[in-house]
Amino acid sequence: MRRGTKIALIIAAIVVAVLLVLGIGLFSYVTGTYNALVRMDEGVKTAWAQVENQLQRRMNLIPNYVETVKGYAKHEREVFIEVTNARAKVGGSVTPSQKIAASNELTAALSRLLLVVERYPDLKANQNFIRLQDELAGTENRIAVERMRYNEAVRGYNVYIRRFPNSIVAGIFGFTRAPLFEAPEEAKKPPKVQF
Repeated sequence: MRRGTKIALIIAAIVVAVLLVLGIGLFSYVTGTYNALVRMDEGVKTAWAQVENQLQRRMNLIPNYVETVKGYAKHEREVFIEVTNARAKVGGSVTPSQKIAASNELTAALSRLLLVVERYPDLKANQNFIRLQDELAGTENRIAVERMRYNEAVRGYNVYIRRFPNSIVAGIFGFTRAPLFEAPEEAKKPPKVQF
């Protein structure tokens, strides 16, 4: 074999080896990134399922709560309708974004219902109502905890898919940003206190 042919074969072998190493490295990176995206996406879905469990718990408590208040506050029909409609929206929501918006609407309606309760001292002394109030408060706390956990999972996931070059792999495989569960606008405003 001629010397020039030997050098050409050695260079070709080196190029093939480098391309093979680069290909294996790229494949390993894409596979690792994809698997991390799947793991994080499942983490977000699991956290959302926990939020939904607590939202369902609240949905189950609301009818009893409303019926108890209705017995005392017969003239507050608009508030009862608002709570009932908001509850129906939560039940009819499919996507996390829809459920977040509907849940925030329900939270606002429940706040208005609590204002109605303040006008009826006999109701606040009713043992059944007190028990329901405690259960609802506990459920609201559970929702807050699960919402925080969900938002932490979403934040980590969203940051990961937005980082370069992870964003390329995420785009190729169709991973998109997950919505945060933010407080409703009404909750962001400070309450008015009157003396």
